[in-house]
Amino acid sequence: MEEGLYEQLITKLLANKLETQLQEQYYIKSSILDREEAARYLSTYLAETIKFALSEYKDESSLGKQIELSNKIIQLLMQELPRLDLNENLIESQGKLLEAIFRKENFPYSNIEERIKQITPYTRLSQSELFTGNNIGLPLEAELRKEILSADEICWLVSFIRFTGIRVFAKELEEFTQSGRSLRVITSSYMGVTETKAVEYLASLPNTEIKVSYNSQHERLHAKAYLFKRNTGFHTAYIGSSNMSLSALTKGLEWNLKITTKEIGHITDKFQKIFETYWLDRDFETYRPGQDKDKLRKALKSQQSRDTATIATFFDLNPFEHQKEVLEKLQAERQVHGRYRNLIVAATGTGKTVISAFDYKRFKEQNLRARLLFVAHRKEILDQARETFRHVLRDANFGEFWGDGQEPDNYEYLFASVQTLSNRIDSLPLDTRFYDYIIIDEVHHIAASSYRPVLQKFEPKILLGLTATPERMDGEDILKDFDHTIAAEIRLPEALNRKLLSPFQYFAVSDTIDLSHVNWRQGKYEVNELTRLYTEDDRRVNEIVHNCDKYLSDISDVRALGFCVSQEHARFMAEKLVIRGLKADYLVSNNGNSNRDEVRRKLQNKEINYLFVVDIFNEGVDIPEIDTVLFLRPTESLTIFLQQLGRGLRLSEGKECLTVLDFVGNARPEYDFEQKFRALVGKTHTSILKEVSDDFPHLPLGCSIILEKRAKEIILSNIKAAVGFNRNQLIKKIQNFRYQSTLPLNLKNFLEINHIELPLLYKRGSWKRLCADAGVIDGFTEPNEKAITSCISRRLLQCNSISYLTFIENLITSNFNYGISSQAEELLLLMFHYDVWQKGGEALGFQSLQESMQQLRNNPVMLEELQEVIDLLISRVDFIEKDIDLGFSFPLKIHSRYNRDQILAALGLHQFEKASSNREGVAYNKQVNAEALFVTLKKTEKEYSPTTLYEDYAINESLFHWQSQNRASAENPSGKAYISQQTTGRKILLFVREQNDDEYGFTLSYVFLGEANFKSSTGAKPMNIEWRLAEPMPAYLWKESGKLAVG
Repeated sequence: MEEGLYEQLITKLLANKLETQLQEQYYIKSSILDREEAARYLSTYLAETIKFALSEYKDESSLGKQIELSNKIIQLLMQELPRLDLNENLIESQGKLLEAIFRKENFPYSNIEERIKQITPYTRLSQSELFTGNNIGLPLEAELRKEILSADEICWLVSFIRFTGIRVFAKELEEFTQSGRSLRVITSSYMGVTETKAVEYLASLPNTEIKVSYNSQHERLHAKAYLFKRNTGFHTAYIGSSNMSLSALTKGLEWNLKITTKEIGHITDKFQKIFETYWLDRDFETYRPGQDKDKLRKALKSQQSRDTATIATFFDLNPFEHQKEVLEKLQAERQVHGRYRNLIVAATGTGKTVISAFDYKRFKEQNLRARLLFVAHRKEILDQARETFRHVLRDANFGEFWGDGQEPDNYEYLFASVQTLSNRIDSLPLDTRFYDYIIIDEVHHIAASSYRPVLQKFEPKILLGLTATPERMDGEDILKDFDHTIAAEIRLPEALNRKLLSPFQYFAVSDTIDLSHVNWRQGKYEVNELTRLYTEDDRRVNEIVHNCDKYLSDISDVRALGFCVSQEHARFMAEKLVIRGLKADYLVSNNGNSNRDEVRRKLQNKEINYLFVVDIFNEGVDIPEIDTVLFLRPTESLTIFLQQLGRGLRLSEGKECLTVLDFVGNARPEYDFEQKFRALVGKTHTSILKEVSDDFPHLPLGCSIILEKRAKEIILSNIKAAVGFNRNQLIKKIQNFRYQSTLPLNLKNFLEINHIELPLLYKRGSWKRLCADAGVIDGFTEPNEKAITSCISRRLLQCNSISYLTFIENLITSNFNYGISSQAEELLLLMFHYDVWQKGGEALGFQSLQESMQQLRNNPVMLEELQEVIDLLISRVDFIEKDIDLGFSFPLKIHSRYNRDQILAALGLHQFEKASSNREGVAYNKQVNAEALFVTLKKTEKEYSPTTLYEDYAINESLFHWQSQNRASAENPSGKAYISQQTTGRKILLFVREQNDDEYGFTLSYVFLGEANFKSSTGAKPMNIEWRLAEPMPAYLWKESGKLAVG
């Protein structure tokens, strides 16, 4: 056998060969088939084997023998699986192929045979084909004509549509649409290539709908794909490089792959699902012929001239998912935690002003006369903000401007310069409660002495701060003005995926400087020691220049920002690069303002290519054109690291991407690589250790991280030490806490000071037991320590229902004498019983729920720990759970997470005496006529599984695609129960989780999405059902479950 990669079932012959001939000389990697994917592998192998066997029949009677053998195989399946009735699947002995069925009566064509020939694609319906655009073989144009005529529904997804590409199919399209069949087309204004005439023509056809993306600033539609659906199930699709233009369809060397449902069904299935997801996405607007003609022309013209201002309103009117998530968190800050001074942290360009406008709009809907003050330090920010608010509020006259000598007519809705406002604050004839809602934009740029008088003068109901960083230019703490809390952040990966920032290519370069013995004080390396190591000779400079030459397209044609450890280091680097013939300079805090402006101008104009800086916040370098960032020193603060990186992530005309060179040498164990790479990668279902080991398979769109061999070894070693610390190391940290902090030792402070995640601690034991073993509290022995520890680690850590957590807190504080006042509370108590004991009462010897709870009184130390954990979990809740009325007592809240036992107890299937034996993906309680659907989005442990990935997913925020269990069909009771759900009154309750386990190995809980109502279904055994949610799902879960979503 040849060396290389395989994905092949191991047969007996192959196993023998591997064991007897190859094992000694070769490394052989194999794995057990994944249960979810086994059927695909086995059936594919059987098909190949059967095809090989059938081809052995070569005489005149071969067809009959092939059919006979095929039927014997089907009969064998029936013998092995008696519950499967496959008699109808037996093949007729004549060996005929069905090619068409048409009703004779009222058939519109005189010659049916000729008509069938006219509409049947040359390449047929079951075999795939590649069209390459040359003169050899079948032309794509001719095949598409037949596809159009034979389809029952057409779905096209094309970035450009030209009239020359449409008119060649005009006859077929007109015949198709006039016969009552459906044509749907999604296109865009991208690059201004689409022609208005082409869109107008298509939109004028009967039974035709067109959707257009006008989102020219952040366009994501580059697809060229054509789907032809047939009621017979023989769908075909074309995916490739051809847009709907004459040159692409007939002249160019365009490659297009025809795929068929019968050959690669999971691809056509995925195409259909993606198309439906795009169709329902708000980025794609329905085109109304005649009415939207001018709108499209302007959009196309703006693309041709690169002037996007004309259509900015179309983009800003609806918040994106990441902005919705921030709005939800702001609501939770106020309603759950009672904090009304809120700070949003996000990179410039990610839409903070849009968020503030929607937040104010929501507030104004409940407070109609709510007065607004928007404060910023630059006129252009105020002008843009006022425009945004006008668009969001649909009020072209909203807001007055105050600044630059311009006076407002009234103060009710004011966009004010902070300089003007602070200078005249004392003379303003307004009382302290005049403004209901105050926004301070770019807080990190405004000196505290300028905006604090505004806060001292006014007491708004809501104060909202918008900033790119919580680190201030003047060194003062922003957070103290905002309840010491960051209300919400727009994460870097989200902004990158939305193309709000430039993509990056990040190279971790092996550095020869060893930092493992450099002194570490107050959470960082000792600056003087770093300076000495970095400036003592030229060897490191030579390595830096060599790597710049290696990784940059042109070492003399960049705009690079280099971050240094000290002013001496910055000056050293600039001088050494100049000596080597490169244009470089440095900028430090004692440069004069005029000199700083001049240096920035030179970098923008490429009069210098390398600018070395130290403290970015004091130096205020803000140049969107920066295309290279050099990290020439370790950055201990994640906030500062992201801010430094962010200086190169600004979008700029002509900038393809940001190149990052991070010089990584041996580090101290205290240095945290993990949080840096987690921030770059974002939330994934895997640990950051696995992300690094696997070379970052889950990066934001367009981004890359490349680790040189030695740098990767250093990073992996550091992360393994950080996340893999054992129990003894954790005990040592607890013992040393008093030397690290003056704060009292409790769970919250310990986790924050040591940057340890709560689940990671609980993989090593309970908090109180660790403290006792560390000798910082008295030793203790309690009867149910193990049960309570398991309750915390395996149950409650995954729960974020504030109502349930508060209920448990009340139980503890009342010493389990809490008076149960309703059936819902009785169910909550039952849920807690199963969280603690995980068994029914009979198996434990308890006579009642009260007795079960009384047993817990004997564990005062562990109950104190349980109280600490619950307080911590409640403080982290960042959403508002919603009530649901099902007509029977049900204590769960929409959008909160619950484990399976909690759900079964709440649904009445777990009784106190005995637990339900239900282990299926559905759970039905006949007494209340309610059924829970349990959905795990990522069903297999494999990184990617095309056959299981798209079974269950969100189509949009309110529609969910679910695949039933294998036995369900429209003809049997289980399938009929779903289809007739609304008439029978059955309550369908949807519970969704991302995967089986979290990154720490704990079982993940389900998010309760509320009630789902039947919309439609296709297929049988299993059925594919679309459910309409009564409540839209939260933004964070829509991002995860909307696997097919745009962007």
